[in-house]
Amino acid sequence: MKTAAFLYPWDVVGDPDAAARLADLGVQQVTLASAYHSTRALTPRHPGRRIVTAEHAAVLYPPDYGRWAGRGLHPYPQSWVPGDDPYAEAAETLAGAGLTVHSWVVLAHNSRMGAEHPDTSVVNAYGDRYPWAPCIAQPAVHAYLVDLAAEAAVRPGAAGTDLESCGWYGFAHLHAHDKTSGVALGDAAQYLMSLCFCADCRAGYAGQGLDPDELRAAVRRALEPVWAAPGSAETGWSGVEKLLGAGLAGATRQWREQVARGLQEAAVAAVRQAAQDPDFQVLLHADPASYRVGANVGVDPAHILSTADGVVLPCTGPDAAREAVLGPFAGLSGVLAANFNVVTGMGGSPGTLERDVAHARSLGATELRLYHAGLASGPDLDAVGDALSRIGR
Repeated sequence: MKTAAFLYPWDVVGDPDAAARLADLGVQQVTLASAYHSTRALTPRHPGRRIVTAEHAAVLYPPDYGRWAGRGLHPYPQSWVPGDDPYAEAAETLAGAGLTVHSWVVLAHNSRMGAEHPDTSVVNAYGDRYPWAPCIAQPAVHAYLVDLAAEAAVRPGAAGTDLESCGWYGFAHLHAHDKTSGVALGDAAQYLMSLCFCADCRAGYAGQGLDPDELRAAVRRALEPVWAAPGSAETGWSGVEKLLGAGLAGATRQWREQVARGLQEAAVAAVRQAAQDPDFQVLLHADPASYRVGANVGVDPAHILSTADGVVLPCTGPDAAREAVLGPFAGLSGVLAANFNVVTGMGGSPGTLERDVAHARSLGATELRLYHAGLASGPDLDAVGDALSRIGR
């Protein structure tokens, strides 16, 4: 089973031991960030730093200014890792240690874009904008994301790519100093809070036979009991239908799925055209419930595996969680990469990795992803190395 670990360029640049440490861990591939959102990241083993603050969403290579000249939406270069092209420097170092390198591209998650171009953001039923969530129904956003996917995915030396957030983003967001947990929202209420009412989405709802003003009012009415109570525990699509009504819920889902599929098809096609290599692997971070939003975007399993080469699925947690994400892909052809969080401090469980991987394989997983080799503690990496040595026997 091919095993890949996620990594940032700043985990490698300036650390002469990083690549060998990864190779000794027992992985064959590194999925290396080339376009990423803002973050504050620990570097527990780097000889020269302990914290990297990526102040905004950025590309970790020099963008092609000819591609972006004159366009309102464009990628922002980074300034927190030394060197002109930290992605290329890290990729070359990793390849020199015998590791295959894939790019890791975050798409529809960009707070700086939302701050500088607020009209591009998702707007909820209350008129609040989500600056971290570009609305993928807007033609300018769609065009930007497709071109970013092609440029950021096909970097020199990359043999494939993982596209994250290639679809709708919404309410849920790991925001600085977050204060949103006072009212508990299940994923049904989060879906309602993620519905966009920008001009393009309003036109889209109208195309589904809905009055966008009436829909907006219906969403607000459905959520009023939630705000008056400790929250809503409604989950699953049945929970959305219970809150909003089956007819309205179904029409919104049809519009949003149409938009997301269009972006995914266009992004994958653009990456393949840029790669000009039939062996260049294109995977999407995904969730098999097509109404879900976020980094692991909701998809229809059969459709996404007819579009991309495969998916990366979140598999950390109890057996039921793995069964929920892997089960809908049973019998379909494509790469099913089981993604495990191996950082104990972030909710991962490296100590149960061998057992959890065996369970994922029994459900059809064909590859393994480890999040995140740069963030994990020394004991976490030791546990991962021990597990991989046993898995490989």
